[in-house]
Amino acid sequence: MNKKRFFSGPFLWVLLAVVILGLAASTLFGVKVSSIDTSDGLELLKGGKVTQALIVDGDQRVRLTLSEDFKTKVDGKEKNLGKSVEFYYVDPQGEKIVDAVTAANPKDGYNSEVPRASFLTSMLSIIIPFLLIGVVFFFLMSRMQGGGRSVMGFGKSRAKLANKDMPQVTFSDVAGADEAVEELREIKEFLSEPAKFQAVGAKIPKGVLLYGPPGTGKTLLARAVAGEAGVPFYSISGSDFVEMFVGVGASRVRDLFQQAKENAPAIIFVDEIDAVGRHRGAGMGGGHDEREQTLNQLLVEMDGFDVKTNVILIAATNRPDILDPALLRPGRFDRQIGVEPADLKGREAILKVHAQGKPMVEGIDLHSVAKRTPGFSGADLANVLNEAALLTARSNAQLIDDRAIDEAIDRVIAGPQKRTRLMNAKELKNTAYHEGGHALVAAAMRHTDPVTKVTILPRGRALGYTMVMPTEDKYSKTRNELLDEMAYAMGGRVAEELVFKDPTTGASNDIEKATQTAYKMVTQYGMSSRVGTIDLGQGDGEPLYGYGQGQGSRPISPNVANAIDEEVRELLDTANREAWEVLTKYRAVLDHLVAELLDKETLNEKELAEIFAPIERREERPVWHSSNDRPLLDAPGPIETPAASAAPETPGGLVVAPHGEEGSESLNKEAEGPTA
Repeated sequence: MNKKRFFSGPFLWVLLAVVILGLAASTLFGVKVSSIDTSDGLELLKGGKVTQALIVDGDQRVRLTLSEDFKTKVDGKEKNLGKSVEFYYVDPQGEKIVDAVTAANPKDGYNSEVPRASFLTSMLSIIIPFLLIGVVFFFLMSRMQGGGRSVMGFGKSRAKLANKDMPQVTFSDVAGADEAVEELREIKEFLSEPAKFQAVGAKIPKGVLLYGPPGTGKTLLARAVAGEAGVPFYSISGSDFVEMFVGVGASRVRDLFQQAKENAPAIIFVDEIDAVGRHRGAGMGGGHDEREQTLNQLLVEMDGFDVKTNVILIAATNRPDILDPALLRPGRFDRQIGVEPADLKGREAILKVHAQGKPMVEGIDLHSVAKRTPGFSGADLANVLNEAALLTARSNAQLIDDRAIDEAIDRVIAGPQKRTRLMNAKELKNTAYHEGGHALVAAAMRHTDPVTKVTILPRGRALGYTMVMPTEDKYSKTRNELLDEMAYAMGGRVAEELVFKDPTTGASNDIEKATQTAYKMVTQYGMSSRVGTIDLGQGDGEPLYGYGQGQGSRPISPNVANAIDEEVRELLDTANREAWEVLTKYRAVLDHLVAELLDKETLNEKELAEIFAPIERREERPVWHSSNDRPLLDAPGPIETPAASAAPETPGGLVVAPHGEEGSESLNKEAEGPTA
């Protein structure tokens, strides 16, 4: 604790008050005196050592002040009781005691009266202890209330009210989410011009749910609504509702909505609503679970809105799949807006927003930067430019250039470069052949994207990596593209086995990704002629502990499980065989590529194109049928339309094939699109 803060302010005044009251009490209550026997007291009165004698009538007590210390023996040892002593007497001894005090005739005179304790002294002796306790209690309560943690304030909402002093974010600061901005702009119009919508019978939406992967700008959109709406904006996190005390979360929900209704029109923003909005019945506390009580109160408040109150709830989450169905129904969250990673045009717009205020050299093309970052979220792109600025400042330069941006992209994808990790010549050559195998197979496959970069410089947890980048955004993948991905994923291990006859552990991550792809093709995508078009995937597991317990997994017969394993094994063996054929056929190109890698350590797209010039793309695979027993005869091709509608927007893929000594971290920035 800070000593200056501890001994300053109200605490110092309370401490001084306690000290003063303590001194006053000690003065009023007198000095503590020692008790002696009545016989010893009578002897002292006869001995002439008494300077003052005081008879306390009500207590039947005599207090003596002596001219010298009184000493007596206790358990054989001499004990000094000081100059102030007292003794008690009983009623029959009263006259004898008075006579002894009168006869003592102290030199300085003695009090021959019989004093009584005053009323004020008696009252103070009772009031002062309670007063001290009250002062300390008042101080502690005032301190707790000042921090918002008072006992009576547990049920109060902790939502923050946006004001004019806060930095204003508007829709112009949001890029790459045009559809979400359009939906939220309409919310602003609902609040500013409700009569326009009520005239045609439209009701104001009660709730808007923003969902999507992390870093796509959900909270930024809510801030933009706060800056644009011009109405009271209350923001709170979902975890702020729940406390250790039962009923506090529900009370805070009631208080929050009551404040919003009193200041309507208003907006309430709940970030990470999955903290209180998860499926009911999943907790171990049953109906007494605090989180479930909070959710129940939230459901009541949302459904109890009056149409004319003009209060809208905006919530954000990364996991809409685990939210309670009652929360997602129309009438509560009327609109559910997906906020996905931006496409090429959106990424360029995001880069322009974050490039404001950063000095850059002339000629930097943000469009090309956007092309090199498919699948990046808004947070990733902001991090790229921030890393570029940090690298520029570290090198004492004044302007951000292409080299800084290239290095920043690599740092975001694979982590910082390990300059202190020095590999010996053998391990370096092994890494070069591993990455060369990835790159060569990817260049030879017909349905793979161009190889844009190969490096053997350690970065993050990888000893090197190969970057395969699509030329345009992709929203789904074909069977041939998945087969080619598995082939060049296995290219690294096959190259090690072909050249050194001794593969390393660096291919573990490649095998893991290829196996996952093969299992999804067989059990989810329906791309196995033997298993058929049936979903046998187990999904990502239950979203909550306790939810769906006892239901068991989807039943799979031993025969089907056997077939799945055999189909997966066949797919992986085929990928190995295709990689082996390519590397064997173009062994001279592989050796040339490795020699260049060992010389330059990093090769870009232009240099790779020159090396891969002798390679011819592999021929198309045979036509694939859905079943060996019932081949497709004269199957119609795709229908040609003058203007095909755009596919739903899902992030494209930037594929990185790493070679690391741990081999456990995937550097694949690609987000899976809808299954085919």
